[in-house]
Amino acid sequence: MSHSAKAFRRSAAAQIQWIASALIVVAGLTLASVTLAGALGYLPVLTLPLQFGDTLLPQAGLLVQAGLAIFLLAIVACLPSGMRTLALETSHRDFQISMSDVAEAYRICHAADRGGVFMLSEQFDAVKERIKYMRDHPDLGHLEPDILETAAEMSYASRELAETYSDENVARARSFLAHRQEEVAIYEDRIDRALTACRDLRRQREAVGVDEDMIESRLRAMDEEFGPLLAELGYERQRGNVIALPAATKGMAAE
Repeated sequence: MSHSAKAFRRSAAAQIQWIASALIVVAGLTLASVTLAGALGYLPVLTLPLQFGDTLLPQAGLLVQAGLAIFLLAIVACLPSGMRTLALETSHRDFQISMSDVAEAYRICHAADRGGVFMLSEQFDAVKERIKYMRDHPDLGHLEPDILETAAEMSYASRELAETYSDENVARARSFLAHRQEEVAIYEDRIDRALTACRDLRRQREAVGVDEDMIESRLRAMDEEFGPLLAELGYERQRGNVIALPAATKGMAAE
């Protein structure tokens, strides 16, 4: 249900309560006056054929009429407290409606302030500028001047906050953080590539070490197998001509 529909329902209910109270007051006073006039003989009174056992009650109609008048007057006596309660409830609802309107007006005005709409710095001129902006706004033009003035003063009081967290500053901060996030992603990619290269180098070094060990093992096996045969044939090779592998390479292979 919309805000205007709720306000209409509350207003209609309050009016019905006021009308009902007025009718009770009029009925009570009228019945009391008629009863008093009937008791004094100026007006006829209610006649009811009532009896208690064998005893006929000739004044029963007047008693019933007087009792009803007293009952209505008692209700009328209780109406002022009910009216005060109704007035308090109505004022409380009006206060809530006003505060919600002020909050909505302040939200729109503060958003405009963050967007750099207001340029005046003096308090009086700044408040007038904000009131004019809200009065021209399509969603706030129906509000009362007091509500607009309150929202404008609240917006002026929070102008430093609006300046600090303006749309431009927030956009600049978001852009800076997005740029930093891109740099972090680039660094992460570089680190991943460096780690991949290190792992490839380690695997390559281990593979080279294994190949060197295999070559040395084959050389020793060949020397053990063909050395005596070459000596018998008179082709004994010189031991000093064997080229040993670098110690650094062996050390790396051992790692």
